[in-house]
Amino acid sequence: MAVGTSKRSVVGHNVTKVDGPSLVCGRPKFTMDIDLSGSLVGVILPSPHAHARIKSIDTSAAESLSGVVCVLHHGNVSRIAHTTAGQGWPEPSPYDTFLFDNKVRYVGDKVAAVAANSEQVAREALRRISVEYEVLPSLLSVDAALAAGSPAIHDETDAEGIYDAAGNVAAAVDIPVGDVAAALAQAEVTVEATCEIPYSQHVPIEPHCTVAYFDEDGRLVVRTSTQVPFHVRRIVARVLELPLHRVRVVKPRIGGGFGVKQEVLLEPVAGALALRTGKAVRMVFTREEEFVSSRTRHPMKVRVALGAGKDGVLRALEMEATSNTGAYGAHALTVLSNVGSKTLPLYNKPHDLRFHGRAVYTNLPVAGAYRGYGATQGYFPLEVAMDQLAERLQIDPVELRLRNHIREGETSPIFERIGEGREGVAQIVRSCKLEECLRLGAERFGWREKRSAPRQRGPLTYGVGMACAMQGSGITGIDMGAATIMLNEDGSFRLLIGATDLGTGSDTVLAQIAAEMLGVPVEKISVYSSDTDFTPFDVGAYASSTTYVSGTAVLRAAQEVRSQVLDVAAAMLRQSRDTLEIHDGRVHGSAGKSVSLEEVGHRAAYVVDQHHIAATASCVPEESPPPFAAFFAEVCVDRETGLVRLERMLGVADCGVALHPRLAEGQVEGAMAQGVGHALFEEMVFSERGRCVNTNLLDYRIPSSTDLRSLEAILVDSYEPSGPLGAKSIAEIGINGPLPAISNAIYHAVGVRLARAPFTPGRVLRALEGKG
Repeated sequence: MAVGTSKRSVVGHNVTKVDGPSLVCGRPKFTMDIDLSGSLVGVILPSPHAHARIKSIDTSAAESLSGVVCVLHHGNVSRIAHTTAGQGWPEPSPYDTFLFDNKVRYVGDKVAAVAANSEQVAREALRRISVEYEVLPSLLSVDAALAAGSPAIHDETDAEGIYDAAGNVAAAVDIPVGDVAAALAQAEVTVEATCEIPYSQHVPIEPHCTVAYFDEDGRLVVRTSTQVPFHVRRIVARVLELPLHRVRVVKPRIGGGFGVKQEVLLEPVAGALALRTGKAVRMVFTREEEFVSSRTRHPMKVRVALGAGKDGVLRALEMEATSNTGAYGAHALTVLSNVGSKTLPLYNKPHDLRFHGRAVYTNLPVAGAYRGYGATQGYFPLEVAMDQLAERLQIDPVELRLRNHIREGETSPIFERIGEGREGVAQIVRSCKLEECLRLGAERFGWREKRSAPRQRGPLTYGVGMACAMQGSGITGIDMGAATIMLNEDGSFRLLIGATDLGTGSDTVLAQIAAEMLGVPVEKISVYSSDTDFTPFDVGAYASSTTYVSGTAVLRAAQEVRSQVLDVAAAMLRQSRDTLEIHDGRVHGSAGKSVSLEEVGHRAAYVVDQHHIAATASCVPEESPPPFAAFFAEVCVDRETGLVRLERMLGVADCGVALHPRLAEGQVEGAMAQGVGHALFEEMVFSERGRCVNTNLLDYRIPSSTDLRSLEAILVDSYEPSGPLGAKSIAEIGINGPLPAISNAIYHAVGVRLARAPFTPGRVLRALEGKG
């Protein structure tokens, strides 16, 4: 629930989602809801080995099969180094990937692709492809990859941007501020926590899927489930050696992304098959392929050391991260950087800081973008260490956060020293209601009452824990969003945006911004988004950027269109434009005079001084205002079985002005649900040969409604001066809190600290036995 109400007519209200009725009615809006006559089915041959060189490949038996139209592999396609990470150019991720390579680096890596007239024929063709492999030593852990004498996973000479290929290090960061070693040595109290997050998958309800075909002018059209249509266009054009203008990318509705669809995976393969055959090609990952061959969260081990005075104020803070990027380095540097950049500024009292870490190649599935994007991995040990410090000093954990968190008007050197793979930008925090989040959350949760003494009932013990987090709103000085708004003759408007709605409701929120400025209801705004031919450029949906960055572009375009409307209306009313106001679909002047927007649109199009009332505006953010949140968790631990049951999860967030409160609350609730999955259930398990053995939703468990007994989000009143109508981001922050909050709650209940996720019954029992 939102605290407080908005005085605006559109923004701050829970309007109907612009795509809601069509989705509820099941109208065909998704990638595969298109029927192209004569289209082929594309499938990929995965590697059975974690690390091997392809000595030879024979596709003759597959090609002779009736219905097979094309087989592609490293021997018959161009070798173009690229990254699959959909990020702004120049990409910070290494160019260590090829459409097909003569070496495979994990079980599930691409070996070949087949296009046939049916899926059955295509999969039979895969079975007929004969591949001779030279099996190489498999490096299935970070320690194995870093060990002296280990083979280089990327020994190719044409890769670019790898930090240390011979040492299997994709990226590295070392940011010292002051002398943290000396500060830790001089601190009156020190604590240290090392926590580990395993492989986990996003599990979008809709897997990766793509349709590649040709328009009437022979241009390649890629209809795809993506978060980054303009990055898809750039990368597909590079890989397929096409001029950019010969590629069009269309994003329809998406059945979930969470970061995994910031990756460009099927689109180049489908495009290559279409170009080779001259026919449309459809490709869809199976659920098993989605687990293994798409992307995962970066498994990571992170160590945090805190030094403080006896008053609880931090004097020193060190964070060291070791990230497993898997077989390729997509997002390796930027996720690693965010482990520090999105966490360390939260507690800005220390003058001595250090963040350092490495992203390491292994022969396991490729990690990539995942909601939270490194911050999730960083907050786990940071907030566990804060809980340890509170215990050492006998200070309430809420009070300890209140003594140390950043406040309005303050800054942190980390803002300037670490960006997303580049140096950051110095910035002042202009809005921060974390204190209100902490106090309100503690009150609503009954924190002090529940904290005083854990409840017990037989073998069941109840405990509570909490955590704080911040995130960001877009990437400063790098990413850009744009919007175009046009007035129609009937007084309605068209809003064209490159921004990508993942089901988050961004089409609706951006329409609200336009409607608020133009004095009309949302129903008068027709939204068309994410088509590289018809919508203006936008980097896409990632880095919690859409509301803040794309929303600012919409606001600027709406302000310009509003100005043009007032110019025409002033001439019609014969009044100064400075006296005019727009609301309820009309331009109102003095003496009760007014004209409708329909009259304004008709006059501009047909009557006098004809011109199209329209504007395009862009935004490249100069700062990235962080949202803040406090999380409170209550758990029930069965001391006999080790089972941990979540009783209640509360998140209290500051996202500036909530433009659509219900959607904002839904973002916090959904993110917290995923965080609960990280804490209690989710882990990809691998065999000794590197094969994932739980690639289905029976063996890989995600939270269900029965696991989320009480999940609540509260939004506090706030206003971000640099944001569109006072807004900043909300989509990611909710995933950062459950893991440390639940860990701290388990400790409160039974006195054992769990430092490796997920907190399964077996791990809890082993910890209890170790304590005993």
